[in-house]
Order: sequence, then C-alpha cells, then structure tokens
Amino acid sequence: MNFFKSGLIVLGSVGLLFLGACGNSNPSANSDASSTGAQPAKSEASDGAAKKEPSTHAGAFHKGAQVVESAPYHLEFISEKEDNGTRLDFHLLKEENNEEISNAKVTAQIQLPDGSQKTLPMTYGGQEKSYTALLPGKAAGQYQVKITSDIGGKKVDGRFSFKQ
Repeated sequence: MNFFKSGLIVLGSVGLLFLGACGNSNPSANSDASSTGAQPAKSEASDGAAKKEPSTHAGAFHKGAQVVESAPYHLEFISEKEDNGTRLDFHLLKEENNEEISNAKVTAQIQLPDGSQKTLPMTYGGQEKSYTALLPGKAAGQYQVKITSDIGGKKVDGRFSFKQ
C-alpha cells in the first residue's frame, strides 16, 4: 500500500512540474496592446538596468504611444500610416522631469513581415519634436522594431511592434 501511495505522489509531482513548464506564458508573444496592433515591448539598457514590460497606457505623453520605462529614461513609440509608407515617431525623455532629449543618435532596426531587415536613422525635429523616420512600403503584417538610442555614450534600446 505504501508503494502505491509513493507512486501516486511521484506521478502527481511530475505532472505538476510538466504543467508548470507548459504554462509559462510570455505576455509580449501574442497580445495586442492597442487598436493599432501594438504589442508590449521590452526595454534594454546597456548598463544592466531592470527591464520592464511597456504597453499603451495612461503614462504616455503622446496619444497612441507604446511606452517603455527604462530608468532614467521614458521612451514612446508611435507608428502612423501615410500615403508613401509608415511614419515612425519616437520620443525620448528624461524620466525625472519629462524633458525631451534632442541630442541622441537614434536608429530604428525593423524586421518586415517577410523577415527581411531594414535599418533607418531617425532625425530629431518637426512639429512633434520627436525622432522620425519614414518606412517605405505598405506590406501587410507584423513589424518588429528595435530602437537604439545613444545618449552621450550610453545606449538604451526599446523594442516595439505594430501591424499594418
């Protein structure tokens, strides 16, 4: 009888381990964060700062923005369809006082729906006072975007996505 009970305990433990391994969910894998198809993104700071999962939330200063908080920076990404492609807007702010950083070197690395890669430099200016780039083309599907900001030698990455 003891052998039977021990067998059931071992079998139950193995089953729980299996369910735990299969139940591991990644919130950025398949969830949409806004009506534009934005997905939560990850932020990476080269100095080993904590990574946070962003979303489109009330902390955004710009309507429809995906937000990443990467201390001491606040990153916002907006994609908007235009006649000749997709306009990419990126706002880089200091977290402590919400001051726009206008002197960073910003580059967008985009994975297109067909799997090909495109790198675009982003320039600061315009009415929005943001870093912008135009992604030519109108291919339907999911776009993955990694924006790298070099702020006085410190690199900060933000990962975003959008659908067309």
